Amino acid sequence: MKTFEELGVALPILKAIQEMGFESPMPVQEEVIPFLLGEDNDVIALAQTGTGKTAAFGLPILQKINVSIYQPQALILCPTRELCLQIADDLNDYSKYIDGLKTLPVYGGSSIESQIKTLKRGVHVVVATPGRLLDLMTRKTVNLGLIKNVILDEADEMLNMGFSDSINAILAEVPPARNMLLFSATMPQGIAHITKKYMNNPKEIVIGKKNEGNKNIKHIYYLVRAQDKYLALKRIADYYPNIYGIIFCRTRKETQEIADKLIQDGYNADSLHGELSQAQRDYVMQKFRLRNLQLLVATDVAARGLDVDDLTHIINYGLPDDVESYTHRSGRTGRAGKTGISISICHIKEKGKIREIERIINKKFEPGEMPSGKAICEKQIFNLIDQIEKVKVNEDEIASLMPPIFRKLEWLDTEDIIKRMVSLEFNRMIDYYKDANEIEVVDERSGKDRDSAFKKKDGRKSRDTEEGFVRYFINFGKSDGLYPNQLIDLINKCVPGKAKIGKIDLLENFSFFEVEETAAKRVMDRMNGFELDGRRISVEVAQEKKGEGRGAKKRPAPFYDRFDKRSRNSDKPWRHTSRSASRKK
Repeated sequence: MKTFEELGVALPILKAIQEMGFESPMPVQEEVIPFLLGEDNDVIALAQTGTGKTAAFGLPILQKINVSIYQPQALILCPTRELCLQIADDLNDYSKYIDGLKTLPVYGGSSIESQIKTLKRGVHVVVATPGRLLDLMTRKTVNLGLIKNVILDEADEMLNMGFSDSINAILAEVPPARNMLLFSATMPQGIAHITKKYMNNPKEIVIGKKNEGNKNIKHIYYLVRAQDKYLALKRIADYYPNIYGIIFCRTRKETQEIADKLIQDGYNADSLHGELSQAQRDYVMQKFRLRNLQLLVATDVAARGLDVDDLTHIINYGLPDDVESYTHRSGRTGRAGKTGISISICHIKEKGKIREIERIINKKFEPGEMPSGKAICEKQIFNLIDQIEKVKVNEDEIASLMPPIFRKLEWLDTEDIIKRMVSLEFNRMIDYYKDANEIEVVDERSGKDRDSAFKKKDGRKSRDTEEGFVRYFINFGKSDGLYPNQLIDLINKCVPGKAKIGKIDLLENFSFFEVEETAAKRVMDRMNGFELDGRRISVEVAQEKKGEGRGAKKRPAPFYDRFDKRSRNSDKPWRHTSRSASRKK
């Protein structure tokens, strides 16, 4: 492996990067730096985020700047404001010992007048988002005539965000005699147009394989029922006490809903999506970068270009529509040689997407075992003990406080103090998981619930009748638009007084529900005297018969023949009738 010095990096830049902790070049740096230090060398570099791309193009373009000419000589285009600022900060660090070198980040959401004033004073490197740079070009306040190096960073992201026309307009104003480097994590079709039109016999450098995922990332998926996705998310977050990650959602609405739920449940989380103002986004990102947030819930668009170090986890709250989006999501962890975990919480309909992603990124997904409540509590408690062991004690600051504390606690022995400390920290979590059902995991081969999953704390399957309850059959199901809240509402309307309702199992054409024994007969008698949408409600004690199990497509014949098949379009959906009245009809 070569050193940075052997690659041709100049002494002022070497001094700066050595102070930053750079020891030896990463693969992409070793390949790219010599080419950009030359003349008329165009490069297409396919590499994942977090592989050292900024230094790969940043070091050589800084070295080639003529500081005495106060005109832009290098142009870096990137998809988002956040990435623009990150690149500019890195370039400033690399050029610490190059006197007079000026780098300007140009992006929307900030004062364009301020950017114009800085350009007039003279800059050497412009880092820009396409939209804002095009606006400055239209106003004739930026001159690209002396550009020697053009970098397109995260080119696939810029194309996905609809910047194709802006990029074409910008590149048309750049001198043809220049180096051009195109960085991309994936190779979509739109990049071929750019390379053909604006690049001269580009050298293709591939770190890994095309579209392949980072080898340092472990990919895990959980197949759960749709209604259990949020509960699964909470368990995963609880199982990793030191999690620092991004939760990706598909829509702005879902993003805000999940963030709100997490905050209400006591998690250190916030949201990032397109409906937030730029000031709000900056505030959230600042909290996240400072680790004042552990979980950032974001849409793909809002999270594009985020450059945050040391993320431990990426959580997909459902898989994205395309493989490239998954590659960009997962690539935000496991950066710079570190390991990371990409977790996907999916339902059974998404198992085909899992296989497609596996094939393209050439990585195998591991089916996850949902952590039990006991395992989560143990993990959290031992994490606390680790923190106590490692805490730094400031003897001078607490010396005056210790004598009264010792007197206050002298009646307790060491074991009692430890027990109370643990209970103070974890009673709420222990109580929550003590009574919580285990989450149902779906068997991807059959599409049904795994036999071993979703069991109660005593080990019985959740479909078994709870002690003290009676299980009933009702002749309405999902095809009738029946959901748990509607069924509960139906029972409350039919039955006066309170009746404690237990587990509800909804199937396509009929359902099962449990009622406490003391109210069971009253519930059955009262509900059998009602009609819903002109159709008689039939409630009977459930019996395990062939066809009654989960996934049955039709009603069991003995019940089906008794149903009232009149039209469901009655003007009076709720109507009580006696059994005799019903027979007369």
